[in-house]
Amino acid sequence: MANPEKAAAVGELKELFNNSTAAVLTEYRGLSVGQLQTLRRSVRENAHYAVVKNTLTEIAAREVGIDAFEGKMSGPSAIAFVHGDPVDVAKALRDFAKSNPELIVKGGYMDGVALDEAGMKKLADLESREVLLGKMAGALIGVQSKAAALFQAPLSKAVRTVEALREKQEAA
Repeated sequence: MANPEKAAAVGELKELFNNSTAAVLTEYRGLSVGQLQTLRRSVRENAHYAVVKNTLTEIAAREVGIDAFEGKMSGPSAIAFVHGDPVDVAKALRDFAKSNPELIVKGGYMDGVALDEAGMKKLADLESREVLLGKMAGALIGVQSKAAALFQAPLSKAVRTVEALREKQEAA
């Protein structure tokens, strides 16, 4: 790689890989510039969507230790470098692909694990982080409420027994 422009491009891609929590590889053959801009806007909050050169991307990924894209870099490729919630990005790409079937999600990686197309679909089907945290908090509160009721039961039973004895003595 004698060309300094290519070396700089590989360096930039390596930086994007290192600064992202996940990456999603797509093929955008057949999409117009306007459609790509719409897609970029839909993922902008959580990711940087960039059209990439296949060979340079393979080199950059290999140099940072990512093997998820080997054999998948063909055709016009673009990668969503995720810096926010990967689930939101996967959902946005899935939703965009439903209305624009030209977009193909080929796979990706997250937390050092390679994801194929089916893995990306599973990721997109997950509920958002906020919803999952809310469900977990609700479950924890429910367990605490049951524990509190369990600990109060003997005390309330004793109070009811004493009250029944007092009423019995007053009646007698």
